[in-house]
Amino acid sequence: MIKKILVSQPKPTSEKSPYFEIEAKEDVAFTFHPFIKIEGLTAREFRAQKVQILDYSAIVFNSRHAIDFFFTLCKELRITLPEDMKYFGISETVALYIQKYIQYRKRKVFFGSTGKWPELVTVMAKHKTENYLVPLSDVHNDDVAQMLDAKKLKHTECVMYRTVSNDYPADKPFDFDMIVLFTPAGVESLLKNFPNFDQGETRLACFGPATKKAMEDAGLRCDLSAPTPEARSMTTAIEMYLEKEREAEA
Repeated sequence: MIKKILVSQPKPTSEKSPYFEIEAKEDVAFTFHPFIKIEGLTAREFRAQKVQILDYSAIVFNSRHAIDFFFTLCKELRITLPEDMKYFGISETVALYIQKYIQYRKRKVFFGSTGKWPELVTVMAKHKTENYLVPLSDVHNDDVAQMLDAKKLKHTECVMYRTVSNDYPADKPFDFDMIVLFTPAGVESLLKNFPNFDQGETRLACFGPATKKAMEDAGLRCDLSAPTPEARSMTTAIEMYLEKEREAEA
């Protein structure tokens, strides 16, 4: 019988979260603890990449994390960004977040319509004379660079933030009936936190094929995965799983 479920994400801020609805309906208790966290590079670490931010005329952001860490670094490095600097966001939501740090003007802020890199690169290609700086995580592939090269755009990628393990509190019991993981890094962090982890009867749920592969590569059993045609979200998948378990025990 599943009663205690660990979700490796921050606790929802809205009382209307599906997690809380499942708690009330299925008589289970959720605990929220992200197994990974994102931290920015120090100014010293960034300088080691020998990237001069003011050499670029446009900055490209793929997330709000990238925006926060970019402007934090600029402050630490005492860099005053020129008024004519242009900013490109992967989506309108990301682009609007830039106004947390600068005065938002449409002539200097641009974004893709789909939230996907190919669309953003198409927008960037309309500004061929720009010299683009692309802040990224320490975990990334060469897909973005290849797309920009294909459009013959002048660009440089740099690392500004990284994903690190977020330790589970040593003074709290770790006795869950189900653990829900969302990223390969989360799987890695789980095993780092608990190197002698024995799955046994503990159900493991994962979101996305990459997370499932990481789980299986680590020798773990995936009991529940999403998205599926029947369950597009993790909460829907969990609710369906609990319902089937309840029916089986009836």
